[in-house]
Amino acid sequence: MPSRVFLKNGEEVKVNDHVYCSPSWSVRDGTPYSIARIMEFLPPEDVPKGPEADNYLYTRVRLAWYYRPGDVSDRSVADSRLLLAAIFSEVCDINQLRAKCHVVHRDKISDLAGWKKRPDRFYFNRLFDPYVKKEFEIIPSTDVRNLPDHIRETLISRYEYVVAEKEVIPDLTDAIRLCDTCQDWCPTPDTVQCDRCKRYFHMRCVQPPLMAKPSRGYGWTCAPCSKQHEEEVDSHDVRHATPAVVSKKSNAPAVRGRGRPRKDKSQAEREENMVVKHFKMWPFRYFGQHTVAEDTLDPDDLIFPRTATRHGPKFQANVPPAPELDINPPEPDERGGDNTIENLGIINTLTEAEIAEVEACKRDLTSDEKLRSSVDWLTEVIRRFSEAALAAKPLTSVNMKNPMRLEKWKKYETSYTDKEWTRDEIAAFEDAIMTHGAELRAVREEVATRSMPEVVRFFGLWKSGKVGEENRRLREKGPPVKVPHRQYTSPEHARDGQQVGLPDDESSIIEQPSKQPCCAACRTRESPTWWKAPKGLATNIMCDTCGTNWRKYADLVVRPLRDESITAGKTRLEKREGTPLAGPSAKRARTTASAQSTPPPVVVNVPQIRCLVCLKNGPIGKVLKCKICQFRVHAGSCGAVADPAALDQWTCDLCRNQETLEASLNPDCLLCPRASPEEKKTTTYPPPDSFLRACKPTEGQGWAHVLCSVFTSELTFTDASRLRHVEGISTITRHRWVTKCSICGKQEGSVIRCSDCNKEYHASCAWRQGHRFGFEIQPVKSSRRDTTIITTFKGEYGCGKSTISARQMKAERPLSKSTAKHTNRLLSDKLTLYYGKLDA
Repeated sequence: MPSRVFLKNGEEVKVNDHVYCSPSWSVRDGTPYSIARIMEFLPPEDVPKGPEADNYLYTRVRLAWYYRPGDVSDRSVADSRLLLAAIFSEVCDINQLRAKCHVVHRDKISDLAGWKKRPDRFYFNRLFDPYVKKEFEIIPSTDVRNLPDHIRETLISRYEYVVAEKEVIPDLTDAIRLCDTCQDWCPTPDTVQCDRCKRYFHMRCVQPPLMAKPSRGYGWTCAPCSKQHEEEVDSHDVRHATPAVVSKKSNAPAVRGRGRPRKDKSQAEREENMVVKHFKMWPFRYFGQHTVAEDTLDPDDLIFPRTATRHGPKFQANVPPAPELDINPPEPDERGGDNTIENLGIINTLTEAEIAEVEACKRDLTSDEKLRSSVDWLTEVIRRFSEAALAAKPLTSVNMKNPMRLEKWKKYETSYTDKEWTRDEIAAFEDAIMTHGAELRAVREEVATRSMPEVVRFFGLWKSGKVGEENRRLREKGPPVKVPHRQYTSPEHARDGQQVGLPDDESSIIEQPSKQPCCAACRTRESPTWWKAPKGLATNIMCDTCGTNWRKYADLVVRPLRDESITAGKTRLEKREGTPLAGPSAKRARTTASAQSTPPPVVVNVPQIRCLVCLKNGPIGKVLKCKICQFRVHAGSCGAVADPAALDQWTCDLCRNQETLEASLNPDCLLCPRASPEEKKTTTYPPPDSFLRACKPTEGQGWAHVLCSVFTSELTFTDASRLRHVEGISTITRHRWVTKCSICGKQEGSVIRCSDCNKEYHASCAWRQGHRFGFEIQPVKSSRRDTTIITTFKGEYGCGKSTISARQMKAERPLSKSTAKHTNRLLSDKLTLYYGKLDA
């Protein structure tokens, strides 16, 4: 008997109810709740199959997810109640359910403004497919008219909505189109319309049949219309006036306005409880331009959005024919013969008596039990026994005294096993694994006494040993104790239901805030309940209103901090009671020359920090200093966002990654040559006294210098304002990777070209050499202004382009106009010229 499911707040949830879903605050890392529809409740995964599964309590739930527009694109949507549907489901723990909500299609809402004023109400009108990364329109299935009756009835009886491309909606909602010749339905791909009589025809029904539709910009007329037009032209009797263009009336749903809020509460309740048809747990299916209408009748037809196939000559490689050779090559050896393969063992061809003789001789080769279980030793023993059997030699002639062997495809002898690793080498290897993980090239640099093949082979043996230790531990102590699944004790127990879900206050409410709490969003200091705030805000708490809006609606409007006086420690002067604070002074103003002269400049005792990029001083806040490595840089130069209340606690990206482990612990820039092991061991790498310490994570969890990322034209930033996640490394041309740097002479990393000559070098090498770095404002044609980021900077108007000059940087000598107009270094207030282009 199915059980009833209740949340912690007492609400009962059923199939097709919409709920908030989220793990605990520490697991989801401050992100808002997700919104989903319950598709089905599931028992534990390992319960018996069949009817017996109904006797167990529900522990899992299948959810159909909704997306917020901000989750799938960078565009900001002001409407926090708007969602994107998806044909995507996932099985989650039932305890992740939080509370109920209501999600309705836009066409089912009569008063949208009133709907959005009510709590926990959402709506959707589009669908996002996470696989094809494209949005589709959703319309009620009853609006689809251009279909045969049996297909339309099947579609309406099963699904509430239809998913299609925006350009297909007018054709679907138009009146049914029948061929004027055969009176059958005309599907859009095989239909042609006459430009004069506006009737539709199958391309095969036209005489002669049409092989293809008219090209873009051209029309087609049927035979009667063409004949009539020719007769009118030949007669020259009547000169017809140009007919007025009448817009075709469309049956598509009209665009609704906001309207005036309705006061009928019963209507709103009926809308949120409206019954929606579901077929196999989904209320909609794809019916767009890549759908065959007859396939809809099949109940097992896929309902997911589709795109154009990538079959045909356009997506195939054109391989040129092989050149004809006049020389007759020698006949190759037969594949699989003794001359083309290396025989590692012929045990499968030996008889049982010969196999027993092999086992007896193998025991006589060594008495070391550890050596007998070595994979390398066993492989070599079988190979030598196989060679002896093929050469008709006795098996007793085989010995393992010689550790070298000559393979068929090599000219010199090699050892069949690696030299045994010393204790120091194993310790260095394990330390490197703890630091770099499975990045074996970095591990090989830590273990300098071993080659790369030896490190790869030892990694496999070491990992197998760890797995073996875990298996031995399980055999000794046994598997972990499994908690038995709870069953219904009686039918009454099943009818009473079970309580699931996490309450809203679970690990999110701060019971004892600080003495002077302040909301991170609205700056209020009074609230009945204080919630934890997401990372990156001024404080770590939010008031009840802001905390609820963030968790449920992902709505966070942060009020900026007020400018406070920097003279800390001084007490505020208090006036006597009754004296106005802004009242006139009782003293008479002095009119002497000394009083009317220019006052001296105010000296502000603010500590100054020297930036490593522009070599200029600045106050803390504009110039940040890492509390761990003492790296100093303008905040805008590396996209840093620091907490105004804790500027002295700011850490750079590399130091922060040591704690968060969001990216690799190997800080080598992917666009630069690899640093030597001596350089990494002797100093802090990258050095904190250079701008090359400023690095950003890449899409593959690697690292790249901010300098290299900005001045490599193929690279982009996911978040340009913070310079987060460098993307596009795979799009860099091969020429940049194989060209030798003209400064360091290494053929590693990606090079860039000088703007004054043909030399190519690494951006980091040019920075160490003292080259000029800047941005040039280039004019943009009027035809390209819609596709180009336009920047206005110091009176110049155009597109910012990064340039590097081989001439040395001098603060008193600016660049020429042909190279870079306004910068001679990567100053923090000028980097933003290029960030807009990177974000495009």
